[in-house]
This record gives sequence, structure tokens and C-alpha cells, in this order.
Amino acid sequence: MRWWDIDPVLRMERELFPEDAWSRGMFWSELAHARGPGATRRYLVAEEDGHLVGYAGLVTSGEQADVQTIAVARDHWGTGLGARLLTELLRAATDFECTEVLLECRVDNTRAQRLYERFGFEPIGFRRGYYQPGNVDALVMRLTDPSTSVTGTERGTENHG
Repeated sequence: MRWWDIDPVLRMERELFPEDAWSRGMFWSELAHARGPGATRRYLVAEEDGHLVGYAGLVTSGEQADVQTIAVARDHWGTGLGARLLTELLRAATDFECTEVLLECRVDNTRAQRLYERFGFEPIGFRRGYYQPGNVDALVMRLTDPSTSVTGTERGTENHG
């Protein structure tokens, strides 16, 4: 993801996450930490025929990484794009030498939870009222040793999403 991707990313962000969409400033801030020798972030976009169809982001701190966001355009649900984006984030976590990856997922987003479970993420707790303003709880999930999920056999998820 580069600065020129922010506007199309924001359009998709507002469509998919109308209540808790990130702001332009949040994306700019994340991208500011995604380049150079001290980079701690990895953000990427997926395009098809010149149009944005998905994006994802990861932040690292020491040996721990956190999936910040994964979004896939509705007309690309079920195509395996979410799995490919997650694979790239886990590859980045491995490149950053992270030994575990955490994420938060809305408790009502069972589609995403199934994807994460196929990659080996396990539920470890909840964050009450995490998603605002809707006051929706987040399920916290953890994957230990992300390198095992990027070997090309993502626990049976190749080309499935």
C-alpha cells in the first residue's frame, strides 16, 4: 500500500466497516511506519483490472505481530483473496522474525473467524466493547509460529477463502 492507495482504501473501508471505519489520518500514520530500515508495519493492496479489491495490514513489536486489518470487496468474497492477503501478512510477520501473531475480530464476524481458524489461530479471550460506536465485542485470537502457515499449505486453505 502506498499513499495513492489511501483514497480507494477509504472508500472500501467505509463501505465494509461503516460504524468503525479508519480515518485517512490513521492510514497515513500506519504507512509512515511501513518503509525504511526501521519499518514496523506491512500494508498491502490487492487490485484487479486496476481496481482495489482488498487490502491488509500488520504491525510488529519485537517478536509479536498484530493483524490490524484485512478487507475484501464483497464481490470477491469466497474467491480465496482473504486467505491470500492473510498469507502475505504471515509471510511479513515471519520476515520480521515474529514468533506469534495476534488479532481482534468482531464476535459477529464468523466468516473471518473461520478463515483465521483454518490458518491455526486460536481464540484466547475477548475485548468487551472494542468496536465503537456499536459497542461490539472483539474475539482475540493468536497464532504461534506464523512461519508454519506460509509454507504453501495454509492448513488446507490454498485457493479457498
